Amino acid sequence: MSLADSNAGDLDFGQEVTLGDKLKGFKSSGFDPENYVSTKCRTTSEKEIKHLVTCLLDLKKASAEEMRKSVYANYPSFIRVSREISDLEGQLVALRNLLSNRATIIHTLAEGIGVEPMSSSGPGSRKNASFDLEDREPSEMEVWLSQYMDNLNILLAERRVDEALASLDEGERVAKEKRSTMPTMLLSSLQATITQQRQKLADQIAESACQPSSSGAELRSSVEIIKRLGDGPRAHTLLLNSHHHKLQSKIQGIQTSGSTYGVAYTAALSQLVFSIIAQASSDSLAIFGDQPLYTSELVTWSVKQTNTFANLMKRHVIGSPSASGGLRTVAECVQISMGHCYLLEAHGLALAPVLLRHFRPCVEQALNANLKRIEQGTAALAAADDWSLSFPPVGSRSLGTTASLGSSNVSQLKLSSSAHRFNVLVQEMCEDVGLLRSLQFSNRAMEGLVQVFKSYVHMLVNALPGSSETENLEGRIVRIAEDETQQIALLNNAYLLADELLPRAAIKLLPAQQCLAPDTPRRASEKQLRTPEQRELKKQLLRFVDQLKDSFCRKHALNLIFTDDGGARLNAQRYLSMDESLEEPEWFPSPIYQELFVKLCTVSSLASKMFMERQKFTTLLLIRLTETVALWLSDEQSFWEEVEHGPKRLGPFGLRQFYLDMQFIIVFAKQGRYLSRSLREVIQGIISRVMESVAAVDTDPYSLLPEDDWFTNTGQVAIKMLTGTDTLENVEVTSPTASLSIVSQGSN
Repeated sequence: MSLADSNAGDLDFGQEVTLGDKLKGFKSSGFDPENYVSTKCRTTSEKEIKHLVTCLLDLKKASAEEMRKSVYANYPSFIRVSREISDLEGQLVALRNLLSNRATIIHTLAEGIGVEPMSSSGPGSRKNASFDLEDREPSEMEVWLSQYMDNLNILLAERRVDEALASLDEGERVAKEKRSTMPTMLLSSLQATITQQRQKLADQIAESACQPSSSGAELRSSVEIIKRLGDGPRAHTLLLNSHHHKLQSKIQGIQTSGSTYGVAYTAALSQLVFSIIAQASSDSLAIFGDQPLYTSELVTWSVKQTNTFANLMKRHVIGSPSASGGLRTVAECVQISMGHCYLLEAHGLALAPVLLRHFRPCVEQALNANLKRIEQGTAALAAADDWSLSFPPVGSRSLGTTASLGSSNVSQLKLSSSAHRFNVLVQEMCEDVGLLRSLQFSNRAMEGLVQVFKSYVHMLVNALPGSSETENLEGRIVRIAEDETQQIALLNNAYLLADELLPRAAIKLLPAQQCLAPDTPRRASEKQLRTPEQRELKKQLLRFVDQLKDSFCRKHALNLIFTDDGGARLNAQRYLSMDESLEEPEWFPSPIYQELFVKLCTVSSLASKMFMERQKFTTLLLIRLTETVALWLSDEQSFWEEVEHGPKRLGPFGLRQFYLDMQFIIVFAKQGRYLSRSLREVIQGIISRVMESVAAVDTDPYSLLPEDDWFTNTGQVAIKMLTGTDTLENVEVTSPTASLSIVSQGSN
């Protein structure tokens, strides 16, 4: 078995195996590393050994990541346990001193301190011993100890800290040097005195350090002294508490100074909070180093102060604007706060996620309220919009911001009043959210932009005559666009917003490195200026424009196909009844297709003026309108039911008229350069279906039709007459019957 296969059981990195299961084989007491390696590597290749090394490295990374997550997840517990351990150590020291004193007393009593045993002496001997003790001269060490204790008490009473520290150090030095020669009772008394006086001195220093008048230097000096006295956890807690009280005092000063709660208050408050956190971090690192106990306590304290700051901001500054849609105020305040917070990363404190957890709901609430305000403001203008196009006012936001993005033609775009208002509001929203582009609000803003544009297009659809819905979602009446000029203005609004203005406004939402550089050439192509996000946004917006375009084309197609009373103008009876008369008709396209051609010419003229250099949109609009009519004919079941299964069948005249109408569509669509492949396929499918219906009665349909040139020439004549470039007197339309006779004679 190969090494890779043998290790599959020991190091299974599947998702169902936990880290503990992976390490079970290495935890047993009988695990022998050398034997394990020699067994695994005895018959393995170099490739298998490399695979094993890779597996072990992955396991090491997973273990380190698991430890890191555990540490971060249990910071408060770690700090609490560390404090409890520190307190327990202090209690153990006190207990040890107490036991030592008791042992000394017992030992002294057992030795009798030079007094004779009571069992061998009577009352007289006890009295003599007492007189001996009183008359005995104190030893040199006893005299020193008495003077030392008196001097130490004086130093503490007079708060001469440096001298008291020196005296305590001297007492410890004497106790260490005289440990073997000093009587046990005197040594215990000296050690107890030093311990007691150290605690008393630490209490004095802590009390003075907590005074509001203490400066930063005095605080650091006091903390260093307490740490030197052996109570590091208390010193660190004192340091943080002092900074906390200082912060609270200054916050109260800001709140009572009469300043308004806004951007200025945010700047002052955030600078105060994060500067004090930075100072506390610097003091902690300078005095205590990077010991885990103190570092963890500092992190927990900093998070607590950050949470307090965030709650103050929500209560006094951004709470009300976020509810009312004041996105600019919220964005500026959040940006200022996050900017000060990011400065702490130089001190090793990454508190931005803490702030963002508080601020994100407020920003999202403000963004949603702002989007709602855009919908309502635009709907109010749409109710009174006369759909006449105009340039943006000089100096307006829509002109200044968009023109600065590198398009010299943006300032020349004409929109109606509601579209101008919509553009201005969206520009403002994108600028506001752009302040927070580093906080990843861009995606939500992009989604909101798409939604408000969808709502605006919905209003434009309702502005078309005969729309199935005459009110928008808010119940406001939308002013109807009565004529073709106003209706094409609706398309102009939607298309220019989706194709030009909104994608350029979205640049402000993108990360800074994706935005255009200041020196980007104005002549750069649109493809070079667009980012993937812009292209995707534009694609989504144009889908809604297509919906408006479909509604426009469907409305005009239905007006052509149906009469005012609901009857169909495009029906099979026109063609089926033509052969009832023996006289040959005047060959000209049917009225409905003449009207279609005139309608297309009108739309083309108006759209070309409105869309200027955007001829592609005009062409697509004409294609869509023509296809709408052709598709209706292709799918109309009643028409085909009469043609294919009715009592009457198409005769020569009816077939020629129908073929002429279809060829007329191809002729004018080709001449107008909007004959698409799909339109040609639809018309060819209609013609083929008619031909099949004629062939079904054992008649060759092609024998009833003249050459295609006749249909093309007739279509050209119709175009000239309908456009007014020629009159009936100047044109000559040959008879298809004569054309067929000539073809028949030639074939004979």
